[in-house]
Amino acid sequence: MSILNVQHVSHSYGGREIFEDVSFRLLKGEHVALVGANGEGKTTFLSILTGKLTPDAGTVEWARRTSVGYLDQHASLVPGMTIRETLRTAFDTMMQQEKEMLAAYDKMSEATPEEMERLLQDVGDIQNLLEAGGYYTIDARIEEVAGGLGLRDVGLERRVDELSGGQRTKVLLTKLLLENPDILILDEPTNYLDAEHIAWLTTYLQNYENAFILVSHDVPFLNAVTNVIWHIENLNLTRYTGSYEHFEEMAALKRKQEAAAYERQQAEIAREKDFIQRNKARVATRGMANSRQKRLDKMEVLTKRAQRPKAHFHFDVDRTPSRFVLEAKRLVLGYDTPLTTPVDIRVERGRKIAIRGTNGLGKSTLLKTLLGMQPPVSGTVERGDFVSVGYFEQESPAGNQNTALEEFWQAYPGRSNFEVRAALAACGLTNEHITTKMLALSGGEAARVRLAKIIEQPVNLLVLDEPTNHLDVETKKELQRALREYKGTLLLVSHEPEFYEGWVDTVWNIERWTTKVV
Repeated sequence: MSILNVQHVSHSYGGREIFEDVSFRLLKGEHVALVGANGEGKTTFLSILTGKLTPDAGTVEWARRTSVGYLDQHASLVPGMTIRETLRTAFDTMMQQEKEMLAAYDKMSEATPEEMERLLQDVGDIQNLLEAGGYYTIDARIEEVAGGLGLRDVGLERRVDELSGGQRTKVLLTKLLLENPDILILDEPTNYLDAEHIAWLTTYLQNYENAFILVSHDVPFLNAVTNVIWHIENLNLTRYTGSYEHFEEMAALKRKQEAAAYERQQAEIAREKDFIQRNKARVATRGMANSRQKRLDKMEVLTKRAQRPKAHFHFDVDRTPSRFVLEAKRLVLGYDTPLTTPVDIRVERGRKIAIRGTNGLGKSTLLKTLLGMQPPVSGTVERGDFVSVGYFEQESPAGNQNTALEEFWQAYPGRSNFEVRAALAACGLTNEHITTKMLALSGGEAARVRLAKIIEQPVNLLVLDEPTNHLDVETKKELQRALREYKGTLLLVSHEPEFYEGWVDTVWNIERWTTKVV
């Protein structure tokens, strides 16, 4: 049964074509991954499906009485509310139904027999809806889902405006799962989740009876939870059945077949044109030449698949620093209250260190404290001699009106226009991207601009806070290659063990230092 029909959808943004005549259906129970390179329009497409954007042409039709829940990358929470209060809003509809039921009970004292019969019917219907929806186990359900995604560790009585970006994402995701809509639409749900919470979400989605559509660049996660792949590429959407690994095999085969068909047709066109050229002037063969020309004119000419520019990252190393690039003694992280017990840290030159741990325990705070951007609660941090730092912050500044070109130029005003464009192009950005405002770029495109700024100058200490969050699969592989080859010191925060396992020297688990119960 089809629950979503998309017919002949086309859309452009800022003069840039994103989709052209896209049609497909979503069937009941399908678990769909929407995949494609950075900038292909995945988030835009989800906005069209949810009605946040109106396509330039075509129709999007959901089946009647279908409830759609959307986890948006940029959704916000109501300041002042606690996590528990926010999660309880997932049941607002049922709470309103309960009010209607209690009001019906109040009317019964003065009702006529006919009215009493109708009120009893209403009360019975509402009671059945509340029981079917699990209304009388709301608090238990909140505890279960919040625990699975790590919010009980944060504290359900904490105000949402005190939370980190990752914790806010967890609240939004938990609320959405508690709403239990007919269709889940999830935009990069694992970006701020730790490994154990990704495992919980994986099990939840594997057992999810309804359909869902998700965008993610986490390949193991996609392989575990999806059975249909929608691939966006070159303005079109292609549907594949099976896992992400199966999709990669089939997409590669399709590209090979398309390339072979294009080459065959080009060879045929060349032969026909040669025959026509040699025979159109001769009376005896002019008819055949004209006939072939007509056939050639009617031929549907295949176009060569457009190749998206690929990123190439290379981090140059600055002069050799002292043996220990960072040293911390009795360091306590935190803001108003301590997040960790006192800890001694030594980062030796040339070491590659990954940092893992549950969100909210201070991974980003640790990086900022070691770099002198955030004062510690107590303890000292000393930077070695001749240390030069390249720092990638987890979240881009909101509302950045600079174009990518201006953003880079602001950091390197002495570079020529050609040098700036070449640096951005090396990170897989086209002229179209370069002249687009940062706030209009996709998360992956904006991340490439920020990486380009780091790459432009040799450094001997790279500090990267979740650099893979929005990068597509191919760009993530290229970043991994570049970091493996980097000869300097690396501090890397990542929630993806498969990204760093096998090539980092040490993994710090910040949960060992925390003052919180994990």
